[in-house]
Amino acid sequence: MAWGKHLSPRKFVDAGESDVEAFLQNLADQGKAGWQIEQAEAALKLLHQSRYPAPWSADWKVRLPLAAATASPERRPPLDEEFLRARHQGKSDRGELPPRFAPFIDEIRAAVRARHYSYRTEQTYVGWITRFLAYAAPEKRQDLHPSQAKDYLDYLSVVRRVSSATQNQAFNSLLFLFRSVLEMDFGRIEGVQRAEQRRRVPVVLSRSELARLFESLPESCRLPVRLFYGAGLRLMEGLRLRVQDVDLELLQITVRRGKGGKDRIAPLPVSLVEELRDQIAKVRAIHEADLAKGYGDVELPDGVALKYGGRAREWGWQYVFPAAGFSVDPRTGRTGRHHLHEVNIQRAVRRAARDAGIVKTVTPHILRHSFATHLLEDGADIRTVQELLGHSDVSTTMIYTHVLN
Repeated sequence: MAWGKHLSPRKFVDAGESDVEAFLQNLADQGKAGWQIEQAEAALKLLHQSRYPAPWSADWKVRLPLAAATASPERRPPLDEEFLRARHQGKSDRGELPPRFAPFIDEIRAAVRARHYSYRTEQTYVGWITRFLAYAAPEKRQDLHPSQAKDYLDYLSVVRRVSSATQNQAFNSLLFLFRSVLEMDFGRIEGVQRAEQRRRVPVVLSRSELARLFESLPESCRLPVRLFYGAGLRLMEGLRLRVQDVDLELLQITVRRGKGGKDRIAPLPVSLVEELRDQIAKVRAIHEADLAKGYGDVELPDGVALKYGGRAREWGWQYVFPAAGFSVDPRTGRTGRHHLHEVNIQRAVRRAARDAGIVKTVTPHILRHSFATHLLEDGADIRTVQELLGHSDVSTTMIYTHVLN
């Protein structure tokens, strides 16, 4: 527990009001959002009023840091941010890298693949590391230092104004660079100007809006989009669905390697069973025709590809929603049939929303928001919804209760 580490070597009974305030201030300095600090303060209040009562906790007067006292938390004074912006004047992470960095980028790609990370993760890491190298402009790899990573993360926040999720993506990419490629101790990067973390209430479609949206979709996209809603799937979870992970008898879908690399079971709506049965029959015919032409390979997860590469042509590993044509795997160079491209689905959903007269900003992920909200409206337990969505923390699922209110 973070509170216990903060107090160590002292015990909970030895804590005082000033200790709580110092701990909450540390959370603010780490860039925690205001709601997270308030949540921590409420937990400590409960702990010290019920389990470890003391005179100071009975009359709770703990002062929250500024980050928790404002809707748009300021983690540093405006003057400090102006100073930081001035520090980055003339710096940029745009533009092409000099050719001398090409072997280094190849080394990074090799390190990502050695750990069996997905191609999407490889693209993300290489993209952010390339931008970082453009910003830091080292003469050689030996010139790189973790302090430059801190400066770059500051730059992303105060100059580029990226979201907290984008900044975290950059942080994870740089962490991989220093630890796994440069084999350098990344340590703790203190004092980074964190991008503001906004907790937005999700956009949700009503049932009538969903019906209009589905009706406006082209036939090639209608079934996958309806399944995203009916099973609460993320876009890529639905597109990467394999034939062997759809159980038409038990009415369930096994989501493999979802967010955080976790597997989970999602519900399969009865209303989609016959359409999915027909879709799988079509996929079988396509696959058999591909095999007859000497093709039929499908991309396998890295662990499976290494151990059982021959399974790339097996029926069960084929995608439920395959692409119309062949493509070349950028890693192996093999020609095969990939799944539908996510951009095509995203465009189709946007156009369908416009054609249906829906004024909300509609993306495929909103279908997942709608799935969760409609379950809660129908009386489902919050823990059940958490499990179906694959959330690690129920507080993430709780955001949907705000829509109900």
